[in-house]
Amino acid sequence: MINLENLGKRFGGMWAVRDLTLAVPPGELFCFLGPNGAGKTTTIKMACGLLHPTAGTARVAGGDPATNQSVRAAIGYIPDAPFLYERLTAAEFFDFVGAIYRVPPARIRRERAELFELFDLHARAGSMVGDLSHGFRQRLIYAATFLHQPRVLFVDEPFIGLDPFTIRLLRDFLRRKARAGMTIFLTTHILALAEDLADRVGIIAQGRLVALGTVAELRARAAGAGALEDIFLEITRPAPVLDADKKTDVA
Repeated sequence: MINLENLGKRFGGMWAVRDLTLAVPPGELFCFLGPNGAGKTTTIKMACGLLHPTAGTARVAGGDPATNQSVRAAIGYIPDAPFLYERLTAAEFFDFVGAIYRVPPARIRRERAELFELFDLHARAGSMVGDLSHGFRQRLIYAATFLHQPRVLFVDEPFIGLDPFTIRLLRDFLRRKARAGMTIFLTTHILALAEDLADRVGIIAQGRLVALGTVAELRARAAGAGALEDIFLEITRPAPVLDADKKTDVA
């Protein structure tokens, strides 16, 4: 469902992502991990067609998301800081997103009733988006993203700043969607949640994919490290810097 082949993106003289080859099959919940600046968001934007690769190819749902409108219609994308029109009410924003995707009005109303119930947004349907808390804004963007029933979902840092109740709500929702066949590609710095959620994990460092597999497979590679946090730190630990002034004796 997601196929990245030798994918690379260069900004000026720096490669943000380099030689990334990765396949995510239908129905997999894939967690993409890495330190800040490792290339996670750049990868997602190329996979969604928002950035053109410098090298390699990205194919999602059988086509190129940068040029194929039907492929873009099959994708849902939730960035780490989504833009919402703050002068609209929650219901108006939801309806506006439906109109963008040309969803019939009757279906918009039906989906709004169901998704606002699921995400506990009914009491805030008439509230201005700008007046919603961070947690309810996140719930609204999830509801709006699923309105057009995407086959592939990209989520960049879905749990930032959320309370435990909302985290559990979104975690369980993503699990259900993956079990129903949706392909989900997400990034997170909350490694315990990634360990709990992921079918497989990919770890990127300095723009390159450095580890890929189930948590059990990564644990075996990382010399018996226990939790995913330990595995992550072991794999991404910077190489020691040698002291150029230190002399070594040669026998």
